[in-house]
Amino acid sequence: MLSRRSFLINSSMAAAAAFLIPSLAFAAGKRKVGLQLYSLRDELPKDVKGTLEKIAKAGFGEVETYGFSIKDQFWGLTPVQFKKILDDNGLKAVSGHYGLGTYLADGNTDELKAAIAAAKVLKSEYVTIPWLDERIRKTPEDYKKIAGRINTAGKMCKDAGLRLAYHNHNFEFEKQGDTTGYEILLKNTDKNLVDFELDLYWVVRSGNDPIKLFKENPGRFTMWHVKDMDKTNPALNAEVGTGSIDFKTIFADAKLSGMKHFFVEHETNYKPNPMGSVAASCAYIKANLI
Repeated sequence: MLSRRSFLINSSMAAAAAFLIPSLAFAAGKRKVGLQLYSLRDELPKDVKGTLEKIAKAGFGEVETYGFSIKDQFWGLTPVQFKKILDDNGLKAVSGHYGLGTYLADGNTDELKAAIAAAKVLKSEYVTIPWLDERIRKTPEDYKKIAGRINTAGKMCKDAGLRLAYHNHNFEFEKQGDTTGYEILLKNTDKNLVDFELDLYWVVRSGNDPIKLFKENPGRFTMWHVKDMDKTNPALNAEVGTGSIDFKTIFADAKLSGMKHFFVEHETNYKPNPMGSVAASCAYIKANLI
């Protein structure tokens, strides 16, 4: 029988080892692999139930939604109906990409309120902004105005028991005077209200280093999109582990990032079997990254 002293010593050694070897700490958390459902955008609207069954069988435990609208909800399903299918397959929609273009452009909160209501039914943790319309992001002042509206939305989400997150592409890293749109958003949003979902492919594609972002903004990137870059044509995605992005180094700094969830996404490289492609990415991540 272990003495209390032995237990404390062993526990301290284990904690130290986990700190020194981030990948082991990451694995010890039994983190689930997520999928951004946009990866299966051709299949999902035609057969939500069957597609979610395949996603679960492929080894995914979490998903991130897309495509919600006030009129059609989730491909004709109410949030209650959609959640029932998720539950039946042991899946949790921890985040959702909700189109908030009208709110970000003119402050009308109707779509934001609808998104929050849907996310609450799904028992999600995050409402995520997936895109900024080009017409509202032309100048540094535009980005500052957007940051203000994001803060307001973040407060509304927090009051509802949710978090707001912002998902990037590569345009945010274009120069805005002596800074970038992304730097403006990071500096002008309240970290108590707003998180960032870092799309690792778009960061690398834009010529930036995810690790540098982690060091400069520790703890702010609570979610990631994990998609690889084709070695021959960087404009295309690749199955994770077959492209040019060094995910092992990035995953080793998950704690510095603040990452709590990540989602495989295949956006630009559509193979004849999209389901098989995302399943291959899931298998690689489980075998090599977590």
